[in-house]
Parts: sequence; C-alpha cells; structure tokens
Amino acid sequence: MCGIIAINSYRDITNMLIDGLKQLEYRGYDSSGMAVIDAHQQLNCSRRVGKIRALEQSLKQQPISGTLGIAHTRWATHGKPCEKNAHPHLSDNTFAIVHNGIIENYENLKKDLQQQGTVFYSDTDSEVIVHLFNQYWRQTGDGLDALLKLRQTLQQGAYAVSIINTREPNRLLAMRVGSPLVVGLGQGENGVASDIIALLDFAEELIYLEEGDIADIRSDKVTIYDSKGNIVQRETHPLPQKKSVNHRGHFRHYMLKEIFEQPQVIADLINNAISETEISANIFGADAERVLTQVEQIQIVACGTSYHAGLAARYWLESIVGIPCRVEVASEIRYRRVAIMPNTLFLTISQSGETADTLAALKQAKQSKQYLSSLAICNVAHSSLRRNSAMSFLTQAGTEISVASTKAFTTQLVSLLLLTAVLAKLRGMDAYKQCLCQLKQLPDLLQKALSVNDDIAKLAEFFTHKQHCLFLGRGTQYPIAMEGALKLKEISYIHAEAYAAGELKHGPLALIDEEMPVIAIAPENELFDKLKSNLQEVQTRGGKLIVFSSERTKNNWQDRIINLSLPAVADMIAPIIYAIPMQLLAYHVAAMKGTDIDQPRNLAKSVTVE
Repeated sequence: MCGIIAINSYRDITNMLIDGLKQLEYRGYDSSGMAVIDAHQQLNCSRRVGKIRALEQSLKQQPISGTLGIAHTRWATHGKPCEKNAHPHLSDNTFAIVHNGIIENYENLKKDLQQQGTVFYSDTDSEVIVHLFNQYWRQTGDGLDALLKLRQTLQQGAYAVSIINTREPNRLLAMRVGSPLVVGLGQGENGVASDIIALLDFAEELIYLEEGDIADIRSDKVTIYDSKGNIVQRETHPLPQKKSVNHRGHFRHYMLKEIFEQPQVIADLINNAISETEISANIFGADAERVLTQVEQIQIVACGTSYHAGLAARYWLESIVGIPCRVEVASEIRYRRVAIMPNTLFLTISQSGETADTLAALKQAKQSKQYLSSLAICNVAHSSLRRNSAMSFLTQAGTEISVASTKAFTTQLVSLLLLTAVLAKLRGMDAYKQCLCQLKQLPDLLQKALSVNDDIAKLAEFFTHKQHCLFLGRGTQYPIAMEGALKLKEISYIHAEAYAAGELKHGPLALIDEEMPVIAIAPENELFDKLKSNLQEVQTRGGKLIVFSSERTKNNWQDRIINLSLPAVADMIAPIIYAIPMQLLAYHVAAMKGTDIDQPRNLAKSVTVE
C-alpha cells in the first residue's frame, strides 16, 4: 500500500500522475514511482525513495511521456523502503502493476514461480502479481482473461491492483478485492485511484468498484465486470464539491490547521444534526428509529484513534442510557469466538471507512447473522464501511490531510454523543434534553479551549530532551489520556503510555522519577478529589506533573505543579473539550523536536492492510 493513481487518456498523463500522487501524499508513504507506455509502445518506469519531489526531479532529468500510465506511493509492508521495492513492479519490461494491500499466500506463489524460472527483483509480495499476470496473459492472450485467472490464484489477502502492458497499449485494467478503488470518468480520459481526491483534476463522474469488481478502462469507455466475470452496470456518482483542503493558509502544518478547524466543523455537524429542539433518529438511517428502539446492547469495533472514541462512548452509553456496551479492537475481535447477546447493535467507527480490520470484522458480523443491525460512523461518504453497513452517520469533518487524526476524532466523539442522545430520547429519558443542551454549547467551548495554544507552545520546550511520558485520566478522561499518549508518540516519537489514574500504584509508579513527565487530565467532576490523591503519589516521588484542569479549580494546585486551565464544562462533554490540549501538546512538542508532523515516519493515513 498506500496510494494508486492510473490514467488512460488522449493526452500525455505524466504530470497528471505526479499531481495525483501529490494529492495522495497525506496517506503517508516512503517511496513513489510511475510507469508509462509511450508512443512507441515501450514501457518506461521511474521509481524513487523518499518524497514525491525526488521522483519529480528524476523525471525532469530523464523525462518519460505517454497517454497510458500507472503511479503509486508505497508504505512498506513486505521489504524495506528502497528503490527496488518501490512500485510499479515490472515483468519482462512488458507488464507493470501497482498494488495496495497484502497477498498473504505470496510466499508459496513466489516459490512456484521461481521453480519455473522466474527471477524476482524485489522483496515485496506485490511482485508476485505482475509475474503471475505475465504468465496468464501468455496462456490466454487477453488481459481480462489473465486478470480473472489471477483473481482465482490470489485467494488470500486484500488488494487493489492496476495493470498496464505493452501488448495492449490502450488498455488499463484494475481489480478490487478488499481494498478500495474508485473509477474516474472524464472527457476522452478515464482513470482509477485509491482515493477520489487523486481524480478531481480530470474526472466528472465516479464509479465506486464493489468487492471483486474488475474495471476495463479505455480512454473513451469503461466496462465493469463483477466477481463472476459478468458485465455489470455500477451506479455513477457526481464529483463531490471541491474544498480548499490542500493549502495550509497561515498555519505551519496541516495538523495545526485541522486542530483549529474543530470549532467550525463541529458547529456544522451539530447544526446539520439538530433542529431547534430535536434530534431525529433518522440521521442514522431511514430505519434507525425502529432498530435503535430494539437495541439492548452495543458492540463497538474500531482501531487506533477510532477505538479511543469508542471507549469514550462506552461511558456515555452505559451511564446516560443504561445500555451495556463492549468496545474491542477490530484486529482482535476477528480472531476469537464472541458471545453475542440478543438485540446487539454492531457499531463500527473509522475515519476513512476503508480500515481493513474494521471492514473484515463487519463482514464477519454480517455473516454471523446474530446481530440486530450494523451502524457505521465514518468521515467518507462513499466508503466501503458506509456502503456495507445497514445504517450510517457521516461525521462531516472534511478532508483531513495530517496523518495524525484530530478533527476526525472529535467529530467521532460528537457523533457518538448524538447517538447517545437519540437512544435516550427513544427511551423517554430526561438525559436527552441534557445532551441536546450540552451539544449546542460545544462550538463556543471548543473555541475557548484553543486559547491554551500559546501556553502549550511554551510548555513544549520542557519535552525537548524527554524520552518517555505518562498520561493519566479517570472515567471518561481515561480514553482521552490514551488518545493523548497516542498523538504524542505518533508525531514526536516520544514513548508515551496512558493509564487509568487509579492503576498508577499497581506498577507504573515504579517509572516515576525527575525525568518522567506525567500529564493528568483533571476536569472538575466527582472523581476530581480521587485524582488529586493519585497525583500526590507522583509528586511525592519527584515526578514532574502537568495538569489540565477546569479554570474553577486552578487554585487547587501547588507551585511545583504546572497547571493549564480550560473552561469549566459539564462532565458529559468534557472528553471532547480536553481532547484539544492533548492534540496541541503533541503538535508543539513535535514542532520543537523538528519531526515530520503531517507525515510521521512509518505511518499511513488509511490502513488498508491487516
């Protein structure tokens, strides 16, 4: 993985491919490359390690051109980041492929091909695909037939593949099994990409490939074949309105821009979901009221930051509505036997809607036929997760460029609180009105929370030479502490862990010394005094305490404790408010250390492999 763009056109597409790759940079990558068939039906390929500008510079020195080509940004899975492992991969300088995903049975396939005399040049699983395609094309003499045979062979794994070959110099082929691909339809030119953002410059309509689909893409037409090889008509969609996301304005990084966008995107989300006095269950789907009325338990499944949002939601759902809620990492629930209670709602959360483990867990849940229904909370309108769930809710965060999620996380929290409010309403609970009132206050309170930015920027200097950090929280703030630790480690590369504050004395206290910063999230609530007692254990042992607390409790802290005050807020919405300083702290520490904030090492925005 990570990004695919391929175009079949009437004009030279080299610059279009470069532009498409640049649109995909936000996904994270370690190398890039392209392959183009020129006017003499020769295959020309260029690959470089590092940023796309390295590929761009190489193409200036050794230009290539053509009307048919494929390009890729790679995030290493099999084989280290180096030029030989970058995509595209070639076979006999005739066939070229780009690939997202993982071929789980590639070792056996590679061994068989090597025994037949095939020479491999890379350490990747992807190269197996191009050599197999070469073999099947020689057997069939047709790219579509070769691709159908290839799909039967690649039985294990999830992948999106795009292929060109000099024997069919006017044909672009693409196949989607478990990893997303979208076709872009233009005037005299068509293409395919792993994200619609790469198609915006030329496409006028879109086709979202379904599971097992193959696209035969010519410059003047596109034919779609289903998993059985039958020609099918897939719905076309208008291009979404272009938004000005690819500029930072006066912000130094996209991450900081996206942090400061949160009051507005959450205001928009709330205004779209709430009328003057009501939240309708229909915001989650046409059949949502009937389904949600029957819900007796909720199973939340997610990964990473989305998992933390789910953990916060568990507190809301159980304490406000009284519905039992379990939260599990998607990669774990897939591989164990789960006891499913009657009338359980299967709720998935994903920023991209293409997270491989979450999609696989949803597929497994639907196959079991034991869940009442499925609901997806997602930020991408036409994602696989939304299309495959019975109900869905769009978080409306807009495109998030930075790999480290900020506004996508807080809009997930708001979406889950909206779900909590609807469930309370359907059960005739007074808590519904409280939820409604608190949600409406959120945008203004988030704007006030951002006022700690300058203080946090100064605080970041303290972390310049730190290697480790602890985050503490209790109740609904424990998941926010987990998210704070994740953000810090993601972009500053400081080792950070989060603990429920009451667990401090059960082991982590052994780590406390003068070199260990301890960050505590301490809003004014029923657990405030207990948390203060936990923090005294840190202070007694010489740990450096940094406390984020309510402005009403700022006089509770001793001089040796660094205290940053946030607006006084109700406990219900405190997790959303206190997420802001956690994001700002991670950002400013990373900026102080000079790391690549928007594209941190080894990470990808959309994790479409297991």
